[in-house]
Amino acid sequence: MTDPWYKVAGEAEISTPALLIFPERVEDNILRMISLAGGPDKLRPHVKTHKMSEVVKLKIKHGISRFKCSTLAEAEMTAQCGGKDIMLAMQPVGPHIDRFFRLQKTYPGSRFSTIVDDAAIADQLAAMAAKHEMETGLWLDINNGMNRTGIIPGNQALELYRMISHLPFIAVCGLHVYDGHIHDRDPADRRRTCEKDFASVSALIKSIGASGLQVPAIVAGGTPTFPLHIQRTGIEVSPGTCVLWDSGYQDQFRDFDFLPSAVLMTRIVSKPSGNLICLDLGHKAIAAEMPHPRVAMLNLPVDRYVSHNEEHLVIESPDAANRKPGDVVYCIPWHICPTVPRYPFAYVVRNSKIAGTWRIDARDREITI
Repeated sequence: MTDPWYKVAGEAEISTPALLIFPERVEDNILRMISLAGGPDKLRPHVKTHKMSEVVKLKIKHGISRFKCSTLAEAEMTAQCGGKDIMLAMQPVGPHIDRFFRLQKTYPGSRFSTIVDDAAIADQLAAMAAKHEMETGLWLDINNGMNRTGIIPGNQALELYRMISHLPFIAVCGLHVYDGHIHDRDPADRRRTCEKDFASVSALIKSIGASGLQVPAIVAGGTPTFPLHIQRTGIEVSPGTCVLWDSGYQDQFRDFDFLPSAVLMTRIVSKPSGNLICLDLGHKAIAAEMPHPRVAMLNLPVDRYVSHNEEHLVIESPDAANRKPGDVVYCIPWHICPTVPRYPFAYVVRNSKIAGTWRIDARDREITI
């Protein structure tokens, strides 16, 4: 990138590694997301990518009222911001069932729902709902290829949907269909894969209708597929990564025009030999679950990623001779979602200057509940 939009004045005052957030770019991405969705009404964006109240507030500012969360802390943060309709997209088990109901009692101004793929858990949720005399919304979680959670569409899914439809104090919201396994680079291939994997869901919807029940809504897709799902009837879409973007999605999905809006600032801490440079950007500062490159360097060329440890990232650079310990390097994470919660706060950058900080409010598993 030739335009150093990411460079910050007063670098000497910022301890590294640091997470920088560019609010104008965040807001621009929200507007692009809304435009692709044809408006805010069918959007249920995922907050797991950013976990920040300030970003939730920007979404609400632009008319978004529905949200999707992975943790109870994210759900509580969203309720604190005034989110009206909040889905917990993680089947609550163990003590999280009680916490889910305490959340609903604490924030009566928000409508909460959650997903299920197991009859016993659905029974436990219904029993707790009856105990509290509190109607609770449930979505049937569908596995249409992700193979992480959910029930495969078919007869068993139909029977489970029937079962939860008759539980006391339970309001069936519809189907949750996350297809995060779809990563075709070519848009035409992505569309074909999306249609193929959704075919079994469409068949299930017809079976549910034939049994005399309704599917009020379907929450489908992440960032790669939400522009495809939005063309269906009765669909809410739940993109997440597009609000901050990252180098992984930028590389894989070049048909999107979202802007990187979260940058990591790091420093050279050593030059151990030859063309080797060591940065203070270890596992504790950036998500390490992906193969290299785990970052895209913005102002330092890289020939090879040599090693990555708890506190250190060692690279081989053709520009090593021109660099010295203490030099600042900017980079974009390959995977932003698990990188953000490594920081307690992000520095807010406006007009190339630090303008404050935003807390990563939901980085922990609990806020108050």
